[in-house]
Amino acid sequence: MNTIRVAVVDDHPIFREGVASCLTDIGGYDIVGEGGSSEDAQAIAQQSNPDVMLLDISMPGGGLNAVEAILDRQPSQKIIMLTVSESHSDIATALKLGAKGYVLKGVGSRMLSEILRAVHGGEMYLSPALSARMIAGISQTGNPSSATGIHELTEREHDVLRLVAAGLSNKRIARDLDLHEKTIKHHLTRIFAKLKVSNRTEAAMAFRDAGEAARPSAG
Repeated sequence: MNTIRVAVVDDHPIFREGVASCLTDIGGYDIVGEGGSSEDAQAIAQQSNPDVMLLDISMPGGGLNAVEAILDRQPSQKIIMLTVSESHSDIATALKLGAKGYVLKGVGSRMLSEILRAVHGGEMYLSPALSARMIAGISQTGNPSSATGIHELTEREHDVLRLVAAGLSNKRIARDLDLHEKTIKHHLTRIFAKLKVSNRTEAAMAFRDAGEAARPSAG
């Protein structure tokens, strides 16, 4: 198992140290930086270049401001928001700015580890409860190509997209469908192309907009 270099930025030292300690105990993580502000986050990103950064939103300088500043200079940096905020605006802004994950602080250490590895592997992650709430609160996008694309999905692609919309990671989807994780990634590439979307959240929105009654094509 490859070691993932992680930075934790949160203005509550006890929480920050707890996250770092939990990840260290699980193993497979190297904590390369800790901080408590947007300024700290930017300095750590530049100096330590972690594989993944965990950032709070409510900290001096603002976590969302840190995301924008960091990705402006280092577009490949992977960032996960680890926060108590369930604000639709915060979620939408974080994803729009380029964060790869949005996780609530009530998450368990093992689940956080799974999320970190998923994001490190190239996936996006949004807590299932937040995903459902966010999608439910968004009106029809008005993009006819997405609606048409839903009906072009094969039965297997439809199954994969249904589980994506439920908030499952590629690893969990592969387990549920008894497929290899690489196969799930291949299906997602085809799904994104058919729906003309660029990420999991947009694909899930298209699925919810079309309604689960949308029938997959044969094949």
